[in-house]
Amino acid sequence: MFEAEFWVAAAFVLFLGVLAYFRVHKVLVDGLDQRTARIKAELDEARRLKDEAQTLLAAYKNKQHEAEQEAEAIIAGAKAEAERIAAEAKTKIEDLLSRRTKMAENKIAQAEAQALADVRAAAADAAVAAAEKILSKTVKGKLADDLINKGVEDLKSKLN
Repeated sequence: MFEAEFWVAAAFVLFLGVLAYFRVHKVLVDGLDQRTARIKAELDEARRLKDEAQTLLAAYKNKQHEAEQEAEAIIAGAKAEAERIAAEAKTKIEDLLSRRTKMAENKIAQAEAQALADVRAAAADAAVAAAEKILSKTVKGKLADDLINKGVEDLKSKLN
């Protein structure tokens, strides 16, 4: 009487009727609506977190920039302080050398006054050795050699 295709179509219509009777379509639509709402909430949360992350990134970049400026200021201050200390040390060394030179000159002048005319050359050599000894103990390196040579020339010209 009826063909197999008819029974398949009738069973399909009956199946759809059962689904409609038990409101399966309502359950499916509600499930899809809930999933849509959950996805929308997750997207909103993701946007909020992205905005928060961008705000934090901007704040940290600002802090980094401020820290770099502070570091540059510290470096500049340290360089200025180092230059000041170096200049101060140079001044102190020059003062020390001038005092030592004056002390050596005073000793040589006393020795010259006490020395006789025939021992004048020997007294000058002894004064030169004393000045060299004093300067070699206080100053080292090339600066010491330059100062000793200059001191020797000065002493010889003053004593002779």
